[in-house]
Amino acid sequence: MKVLKAILAGFAGAAALNILHETVRRFDRDAPRVDLLGEEALTKSLKSLNIKAPTGNNLYAATLAGDLISNGIYYTTIAMSGSKNLYLKGAVAGLTAGLGAIKLPDKMGLDDEPVTKTDKTKALTVAWYLIGGLVTAAVFNRLNRD
Repeated sequence: MKVLKAILAGFAGAAALNILHETVRRFDRDAPRVDLLGEEALTKSLKSLNIKAPTGNNLYAATLAGDLISNGIYYTTIAMSGSKNLYLKGAVAGLTAGLGAIKLPDKMGLDDEPVTKTDKTKALTVAWYLIGGLVTAAVFNRLNRD
């Protein structure tokens, strides 16, 4: 049962992260565009395997699905580590993911501009991942009360 609760909590955190990304990017020019970063990463990865990458809405959908799955799995580890210091673990995991999101793309040969365009963009990128980690902790904490 703990595993199921951890998975639900992790995917709740991933959903919160993606809802923030997708909502704010529609209203704020400086919002992080993790969707563009993900599309570039997916396209390059498939191309390196000699697989034709999807385009348009199919590329967007594939990237969003991959983002939800990968972040869901990542955030699940917060809950799997136990209930002690749960919010601290959520914050540390979220901050680590956010800092990785702004520091790693360039080192991976990707255009980091969608997440580093301005200082505000960088701060929002880190904040969204932090919120995802804290949502995971809150959901897992609530599930354990029942």
